[in-house]
Amino acid sequence: MIPWSQIDSAPVPGGDGELRLMRRGAEFSIMLGSNQLMNSRLSGSEQALATIACGRLEALERPHLLIGGLGMGFTLRAALAVLGTKARVVVAELMPAVLKWARGPMAEMFGSSLTDPRVSIREVDVADLIRSSRSTFDAILLDVDNGPEALAREANNVLYGVRGLRAAHTALRPGGVLSVWSSGPDLKFAKRLRDAGFEVDELKVRATGTRGGARHVIWIATRAK
Repeated sequence: MIPWSQIDSAPVPGGDGELRLMRRGAEFSIMLGSNQLMNSRLSGSEQALATIACGRLEALERPHLLIGGLGMGFTLRAALAVLGTKARVVVAELMPAVLKWARGPMAEMFGSSLTDPRVSIREVDVADLIRSSRSTFDAILLDVDNGPEALAREANNVLYGVRGLRAAHTALRPGGVLSVWSSGPDLKFAKRLRDAGFEVDELKVRATGTRGGARHVIWIATRAK
């Protein structure tokens, strides 16, 4: 078997650890310590994060989306594949290294998604972008850290607390959708979503997109019209 090799590393802003980009043949992995945050072979749940949310926006001619966390681009590419030509997608990515990896070692995997005319890339904390927005987005897709229980950066907990969720509610247009990815279930988070004013659906999806593999959780939270 081909061994893993480290391509690059970068400190996590406001965190104690560092992200490492690993490669084994054509396979990529982003690691935080001994924890694998994402793998290029396990994209099913990240794609579902986009396709399920975008399915709720089919009636909109010009949907405006915010994606929090670029990662390996699974969510972005899945959204672009189903959205029309008049859609707008803002991607907020805090770590410059992740953008560098997307345009460098993983460029072939990203294809033309980063230069798609529908896409704008913002090197900002998605929490700041949400807090500064009012009735701006039709959907907010969050694939930040490990989900509601932050792993890489304690500050990411702000996104998933009641105050952060209320900010997301405010940033959405009436009928808008907040779609949140998590590595596992979290009963308290579902309650916080409801406390923030959302109607909530909780879905379990396979990491691989098939019958095998780990189950991840996606919450689809809708702002009432």
